[in-house]
This record gives sequence, structure tokens and C-alpha cells, in this order.
Amino acid sequence: MTLSFDDKLARYAELLVRTGVNLPRGGKLLVQAPVEAAPLVRLVARAAYRAGATDVRVTYNDAHLGLALFEDGSDEAVDFLPDWHAAQREAMVADGYASIGIVGEDPSLLAGVDPERVARRSKRVAQAMKAISEATGGFQVNWTVAAMSTPAWAARVYPDLPEAEAVARLWDDIFAVTRADHTDPVAAWDAHLARLERLTAFLNGKQYAAIHLRSELGTDLTVGLAENHIWQGGAETAKNGIRGVPNLPTDEVFTAPHRERVDGVAVASKPLAARGQLIEGIRVRFEGGRAVEVSAERGEDTLRGLLDTDEGAARLGEIALVPASAPVSQRGTLFLNTLFDENAASHLAFGRCYPTNVGHGENPEALHAAGGNVSLIHVDWMIGTAETDVDGVTADGRREALMRGGEWVVG
Repeated sequence: MTLSFDDKLARYAELLVRTGVNLPRGGKLLVQAPVEAAPLVRLVARAAYRAGATDVRVTYNDAHLGLALFEDGSDEAVDFLPDWHAAQREAMVADGYASIGIVGEDPSLLAGVDPERVARRSKRVAQAMKAISEATGGFQVNWTVAAMSTPAWAARVYPDLPEAEAVARLWDDIFAVTRADHTDPVAAWDAHLARLERLTAFLNGKQYAAIHLRSELGTDLTVGLAENHIWQGGAETAKNGIRGVPNLPTDEVFTAPHRERVDGVAVASKPLAARGQLIEGIRVRFEGGRAVEVSAERGEDTLRGLLDTDEGAARLGEIALVPASAPVSQRGTLFLNTLFDENAASHLAFGRCYPTNVGHGENPEALHAAGGNVSLIHVDWMIGTAETDVDGVTADGRREALMRGGEWVVG
């Protein structure tokens, strides 16, 4: 059966509600989306009400207002953020609102903006939203992040195509990697999530002391893992007892590194889109867990600004393993969007760890004692390739193959 675009979009909206946040009858939902997403948001609202939602709230954002702030706003305006901005979100978390975030921003919108202004604003927002970031990272409520095709994003991904064709091509990519083009997307996701669950069960049973990664690009990195670390991937159960899928798409299994036990060199396999800038050719040498040598062929100032955010920003908060055969990777496209590109390659994240990746990680003292990292930022960057080899390193130093040529050989 051939599905029309409208059919696929409706199934996609249903997928966000049923699989993404798994909204229960009587649940409440917050949708955060770019202004261009209004048609999709309306479908999400309908799907939520059909699922029995009692309330659906929507917050729209316009990235060009941020551009206006950086280009025409005073320093005072860049630093200003009203108290109610964070208080409103904190109240919604306390009231149990599930959250669907929809992304589709232009990855290079702020390319001509002073990176110092962007860094100041980003740090200000991160400080104000610290409690929300911790609640999200700790899965206090069920949430998911997904994407939509926008003209600006599509033009970056497919610059040689006319606008309408580029937007349609990007939608095809989104529907394919999220399985929204399947006859029964929910059933397709159930099978996929079962595979990820088997992998996390295997890795949690092993409790490796470290993970070693090597690639043809020059990556030769040993990532010590936090004590009592927990591998996660696919579906997660929030503190409210609801099991959902935080990222659509998702093909990763991930855990927390020990903040002081990362050594060697990591070389990026894909550009990183961060703070409205494109950072390319990243190479980092770690010593004792900290990035001690950092370079990039493009966007190095932005990268250094990220790592200067706070003490934990130059350390790792996540290691994630993704096979080269993952659907996003098989599309053969660089999406310039972390949600997609992180599901095309194994990756690391600068900054804070997820407390759920560490046993008793919700306790700050226990998290610190286990080696978990704390920071205002969490920035994923991709290092995996189709020739990457990954080993698990046992406490007595033995290496066991996990991936060869970018593919799982276990689980």
C-alpha cells in the first residue's frame, strides 16, 4: 500500500504520542516546536486528545528572533532572561506534563554572529534552565525529541535541489528513519526496541571497566566507565512510571564515562552543528578525563567556547555506540542535526552525564563518587565510522570485541 504524504505525517504524529511519550489517558502534554511546525503540531494535538489527554499546551519558537537579538540587541538584552521563563517549565514538570520537542532549525543560522555573544546567551539560558535540564536528564517525566523538515534545514542538507524538492526529500528521510512509512509504525518500533534492550542487557551484565575505540581517522581512545554504570538505549521508564522513547529516531546504546578516566585521541567523523555554527574537523586529545588539546578545521572558537562553559564542559558525560548499518547512516546523508547524525555513528558527549546512567545517580554525592560528570552543557559529537572497532575492557585488562567494522558482533 502506497501512503500519501498526509498519511505518513498523521502516522508520524501518532508515533510521537503513542511511542515517543506513550501518553496515558488523563495525561497532559507540552509541545515545543518551531513556528513552521504548526501543521504537524495540530496533528500531534489531535493524536494526544484521541489518546485521552486532558490538556495540550504549545510553545512556538522562531530562531530568527534569536538572530535579531544577537545582531541588534544590546549586551543587556543578551544577558536578560525573565524568571518566569524557567518557572513556567518547572511548574509543568511538577504537574506531570509530558514533553514533545520538535526540531528543524537552520544549522548555520548564526554563522555570521559573534560566537562570544552566542556563548554568553547559551550559558545564561543553561544556568536558568538548570533544574529543567536535570529533571529531563533524570527522566522525571516522559519526553521525546523528534524532527520536522523545514525549508532552511532542507536547504542545508540538499543545497542543490529546489526548495520544494529539498523539503520533500528531507521529509522522506524523516519518515524512513522513524519508521513512520511502515504500515504499522508502532509494531516496527516494538521490534527495534527489543533489539536495543538485548544489547543493553548484555553490556550491563558485563560491567566493563572501559571501552576502547579505534578508527581509520585517527581515533584511539580509552573511555573508562563510571562505577556502577548503566547502559541505556531505546525505551526508557520515567520516574512517573511511563515508558517512552526519548529520541525518534534512536539506534544508540549509551552510558556514562568516568570523568577522570578518559585517555587518548578522538577524531570527529562528522561536522557538529552547535550554537548556530558548523564545527568541522574536530580533533581532541584527552588526558585524565580532560580535553587537553583541542582543534577544529572550522568553528574552533565556537568549540572552545563550549568547552569553556564550566569545569565539566571539557570532560565527557556520555559514550554511545551506534552501528554503521543504522537507518540514518544508510541514508548516506549528513543531516547537520545532532538528533539524526548521532544515530548514524558512535559518539561522545562533552559535559554532563545522565544521572540515570549511574546507579543511585539521582543523589549528587553518589554521582560524584561514581565518577559521573556535571556541567551546564551536553553536546554530542560523532566519531564512529564503518571501519571503527570497539572493545570492552575488563577490570583485569582483557579486551573483548563489541564492534568490528562499525557493526555489532555481540547481542
